[in-house]
Amino acid sequence: MSKITWTVVVIASSVLSKQLSGVEIVEQQTAEWFTQTPQIAVSDVLDEATADGESPRVGQRDTFWLQPGFQIELLYTVPKQTQGSWVNMTFDHQGRIIASSEEGKGLYRIIPPKIGSQEETRVEKMRIEMPSAHGLLYAFDSLYVIQNGNSGLYRLRDTNADDQFDQVELLKKIEGAGEHGPHAIVLAPDGQSLLVVAGNHTDLPLGASRTSRVPSNWGEDLLLPRQWDARGHARGKLAPGGWVCRIDPDGKHWEVISIGYRNAFDLAFNADDELFTYDADMEWDMGSPWYRPTRINHVTSGSEFGWRSGTGKWPAYYVDSLPEVVNIGPGSPVGVTFGYGAKFPGKYQRALFALDWTFGTIYAVHIRPQGASYVGEKEEFVSRKALPVTDAQVGPDGALYFTVGGRNAQSALYRVSYVGTESVIPVNAKNSAFQTERRIRRQLEAFHVRADNQKQAIDFIWRYLGHHDRHIRYAARVALEHQEVDLWTMRALQEMDAQARTTALVALVRQGESLLQGQILKSLGELPMARFNEALQLEVMRVYALTFVRLGKPDADNVREVATRLDSLYPASSTASNHELSRLLVYLNWPTVIDKTLAKMREESIPPAKNSKTETQQLIARNANFGNAIEQMLAKPPQTGNIHYAFVLRNLRFGWTLEQRQEYFRWLDDALIRSGGASYEGFIKNIRAEALENASEQERQLLELETTELAPFNPDDLPKPQGPGQKWTVEEIVRLTREGLHDRDFQHGSQIYTAAKCVACHRFAAFGGTTGPDLTNVAGRFSIRDLAEALIDPSRTIPDRYRAMVIVTNAGLTVQGRVVDEDDDHVIVVTDAYDHTKVKELAKSEIDEMTAAKKSLMPDGLLDSLNRDELLDLLAFLTSRGNSQDLMFATDVSN
Repeated sequence: MSKITWTVVVIASSVLSKQLSGVEIVEQQTAEWFTQTPQIAVSDVLDEATADGESPRVGQRDTFWLQPGFQIELLYTVPKQTQGSWVNMTFDHQGRIIASSEEGKGLYRIIPPKIGSQEETRVEKMRIEMPSAHGLLYAFDSLYVIQNGNSGLYRLRDTNADDQFDQVELLKKIEGAGEHGPHAIVLAPDGQSLLVVAGNHTDLPLGASRTSRVPSNWGEDLLLPRQWDARGHARGKLAPGGWVCRIDPDGKHWEVISIGYRNAFDLAFNADDELFTYDADMEWDMGSPWYRPTRINHVTSGSEFGWRSGTGKWPAYYVDSLPEVVNIGPGSPVGVTFGYGAKFPGKYQRALFALDWTFGTIYAVHIRPQGASYVGEKEEFVSRKALPVTDAQVGPDGALYFTVGGRNAQSALYRVSYVGTESVIPVNAKNSAFQTERRIRRQLEAFHVRADNQKQAIDFIWRYLGHHDRHIRYAARVALEHQEVDLWTMRALQEMDAQARTTALVALVRQGESLLQGQILKSLGELPMARFNEALQLEVMRVYALTFVRLGKPDADNVREVATRLDSLYPASSTASNHELSRLLVYLNWPTVIDKTLAKMREESIPPAKNSKTETQQLIARNANFGNAIEQMLAKPPQTGNIHYAFVLRNLRFGWTLEQRQEYFRWLDDALIRSGGASYEGFIKNIRAEALENASEQERQLLELETTELAPFNPDDLPKPQGPGQKWTVEEIVRLTREGLHDRDFQHGSQIYTAAKCVACHRFAAFGGTTGPDLTNVAGRFSIRDLAEALIDPSRTIPDRYRAMVIVTNAGLTVQGRVVDEDDDHVIVVTDAYDHTKVKELAKSEIDEMTAAKKSLMPDGLLDSLNRDELLDLLAFLTSRGNSQDLMFATDVSN
């Protein structure tokens, strides 16, 4: 049986009284020193299950779970009324802790006792006023503070050597505040610069984008319209989202390093001088395909991580962004720090400690190099119910110190130290694995500025555009974008290596002019997509999307060529490919996409659980407010993957049969009885509302009535074609349309649809009869040749559902028509192709014989009364799926 460790920290009432009375006494003194006696609990090894079978991780509020051999000490309980709730900490040059209160109740300097001693923890309220500090760093003989409220970067100095800060200097004003405002500041390994991180409600400081290592023409880059969060969170917030900037010690020069975060709170460098952060999820999105769990990210030069508001968040496979190091799961990320200097066993000295405020957990993330970046595995290091951890640092004594608090929660300072038997001798934290790949990536990152010798730089960059490592390709592409586009345009279009061409075309789409679109699409069209692996196919799909987003809607010929190519790949074998293909084909308004996508929606798409049942239960138990949504979602899991299909199909206005519309809305009704995050129901309702808005008035009426019945048409009342007609053949029709249908008249086509009597039997765009098949999406099922054959020789292929039956009764009566209903005792037959109300009900006991008719209910020669223009306008109308703005009807393709 596996072993875990837990400890119980009990604070006796007498201790609390002592602490409170101590505060009262000290507050009357001018020195403002506070003292408390630490409470120590040493870990014990217990079996995984307790006597009653409950996991000890789900224990009471004062029950800690620790890794074996560790102990935890409560060093200080923060008096909430006078000292607020502590959210950040740093060590100064004398090894003392400086902590900040989020409610504006000042800065505090803490002198912890030695490990194992009976000394008291000493806390001093510092004299300088610095409210709402969200980031603290002692460097360059100064205390740097990121203030959140009157937001900005401040520098505090001791100018008279009395060990108190007396000078406050605003180095840079920052626009943004609150829990998604500016956060942490850390010292870079070079000892000469600083890094600042901010959440997605924070504007970039003035001038930062002018010196950005991320190409500064960032955008939303969404192919289809976004929906904002259903509850209004981050509405209107656009790229770049959360960001990381490098600055000089005086705060004058700001350089954008990385963008696309939701709400990363802290930063930490590893021993290889690589930067990491822990980014937030949007827990309200849980159950939706755009939900992204909290995750550890490798913050490289020029990196983009694809946070976009609402439904717009990019999936990790997008070629113009970078993936996570490891997904952690739901939570609220706060402080991060590496274990360097800790007197811990070796693997914990190398670990990245990542703090989750929501579920009261400190994770030890074990990161290892892979290619030019890293991958990792998470492990719970410390956890407890109701433990809102905020920040952590390794102290000079080799212990891990952490604070709890935030949102006016009870705050405290804890210390974790190792008392086990494993060696705590310092290990070499550097990792030489894949150092060649990291070196190449850094060489490319040196060109994330305009090079002095651009030609030489481009030659070097080009060698790595097709590299097998994604991070190297990404660094090369960003470097290329920083060089003058005219110097490498033709090279990108003509590159022979498929991977290198794809990477180069991403850069060209992002930096080139719209007049290049035709050449870019031609270059993409030369790539043998069907032979690519899934990763490269997804990259090509993203290039197509970016081409349309950045360079405009393609013309009719390019739509047809690109859509035909993509349609041949859809459906694919993976969810990611199907999601991108459906997105592109909906954008291109391709006729097959409705049928194929509805077919995908009929398949089960509940993703497998990432965590074990036990792990999930433990998270739920630690925070009932957040855990409740997870518990409900597990009980009624949503069809997460299929929500994407419903989301993209909502945009299609044309091409729906009524039966397809009904199936689609039934699926949405089912989705509403399932559970997800707080915004789940709102998103589904908004998808439904937009889909209804994109339906025609006739469709909305029929959907509301839940009927497909319309009043029958009298053929004698229908208008007549002008003619003169002729005996049309399939080959003649194919010849007339060989070069496509152009400059046709939609309204005239609609009139001919009526005059040719098609309207009497067939519904088109929710209008027409019901005795024959719905022709709205005929373009998705038939080529022009197929359509011509069906119109000229309707008896050649008759769908079983619409085949006429010849019924002979025992009395010798013959009835011919389409069977529309049948049970064990009766059949109901529509006897008039033009009038669905003319029905005959026959008892099966009366029927002597029932055979399929050889002739279709559709008469021969319906096209023979049409002249050339009438025929072409009818064909254009039938293949338009009801879209009067289709390019077949436009003389100016820009309209």
